[in-house]
Amino acid sequence: MKIHKEGYKVIPVVLLIIAILDLLIWFLLNQFIIGYLLIATSVVLAGLVVYFFRVPKRSVEQNPLHVIAPADGKIVEIKEVFEKEYFKDNRIQVSIFMSPLNVHQNKGPVSGVITYLKHHRGAFYPAFVEKSSELNERCSIVFKTENGTEVLSRQIAGTVARRICFYVKPGDKIEQGDEYGFIRFGSRVDVFLPLTAKVTVEMDVKTVGGKTVIATL
Repeated sequence: MKIHKEGYKVIPVVLLIIAILDLLIWFLLNQFIIGYLLIATSVVLAGLVVYFFRVPKRSVEQNPLHVIAPADGKIVEIKEVFEKEYFKDNRIQVSIFMSPLNVHQNKGPVSGVITYLKHHRGAFYPAFVEKSSELNERCSIVFKTENGTEVLSRQIAGTVARRICFYVKPGDKIEQGDEYGFIRFGSRVDVFLPLTAKVTVEMDVKTVGGKTVIATL
């Protein structure tokens, strides 16, 4: 397991702030027991921040007929919807909610070419609520497979998440399971599939990014 590159931008700042606070607590607080407890709490917090940016080593079994989960988390939506941003027709939406304890690296659900990418500014409603898909800050990315099937994966920021990162652009080719993005501190990913796809997961199922098959094409 290693630390994600986004962590190198955040972890040093957080550790510096915690170190300064711990020094202030140590020198200014006369209640030593309370001081020890506060410092111990800050150490746990620092550990959680480092843990959040972990990148576990995983093997990916690529299959052109499978759509794999782009993120770790829990299935919170499976339904037919009208996707109005790109497809402008009905699609099957499978949504994965990512808690702050999940791995937040995003992986390509299929192999293919990036045919569309758009980042939208927006609100920061809790990522597990339905309206976050259209109102929150988000980034929609479409993957087109070799046989022409298109799958849209939408990164959505949540109440805590304030930073959506993506590392691809239109025209790039990505292999199934390759990293294409990262979302900081709790969020959601919606996957939009053709109506002919067969969903292979159920509500509340825990997903593993790059491994769990969420549908077959």
